[in-house]
Amino acid sequence: MTAILDDPRIAQGMRRQFALLQERERSGARRIGWKVGFGAPAAMEKLGITAPLVGFLLDSAVLDSGAAVSIASWTKPAAEPEIAIEIGRDVAPDASERDIVDAIAAIGPAIELADVDGPVDDVEAILAGDIFQRHVIFGPRDTSRAGARLDGVKGHLVRSAREIDVPDDLEANTGSLRIIVTQVARTLGAFGRRLQAGDLIIAGSVTAPQFLEASDRQLAWTLHPIGRVSVSFDAA
Repeated sequence: MTAILDDPRIAQGMRRQFALLQERERSGARRIGWKVGFGAPAAMEKLGITAPLVGFLLDSAVLDSGAAVSIASWTKPAAEPEIAIEIGRDVAPDASERDIVDAIAAIGPAIELADVDGPVDDVEAILAGDIFQRHVIFGPRDTSRAGARLDGVKGHLVRSAREIDVPDDLEANTGSLRIIVTQVARTLGAFGRRLQAGDLIIAGSVTAPQFLEASDRQLAWTLHPIGRVSVSFDAA
């Protein structure tokens, strides 16, 4: 955990992020989990980090599958097809690999909506702004996939009636789901927090982020055989 605090960009960025979280909670929002971002190998290399960045998720950001979102005022809207991880038991910062596997209660499809309205090369600023998070849409979660079992799972992404290539290896861009859970637990532990039973983690974009255009009307993301999630866009 000391390596996390050794990077002053991450240390200060996370302190500012937790201050933002406390402000949102005082205003009535409830934290439901965590997100990771910039976890693709090229993104980590560019930022000079060795693990994905960690942000928070609020209940006020959750949308129902099929919801319509106006992105007209957004600076640079992006949609990311992700895998959601449900945590079934508390995870210590120094949890073993076996502990991590046992803690993952289910997985399922999710879509994150982000608005890249700031610099993408400033780690502290990215963290302080909660990694551009705006909304998250969760699909069904499959408890038979406890432990983050992905054998036989295939991704299918449709953007405004156009199919987008999805890697056969669903962890190719995100890294191992189990390692992501480990990283979230360690990052939280470094700042006196803990990954808890009931937390949801969205594990980063399975494809390259889908930067949206005015002509985009829908994104539909399916993890076969688990289920489907979708969101519609309104540029007006």
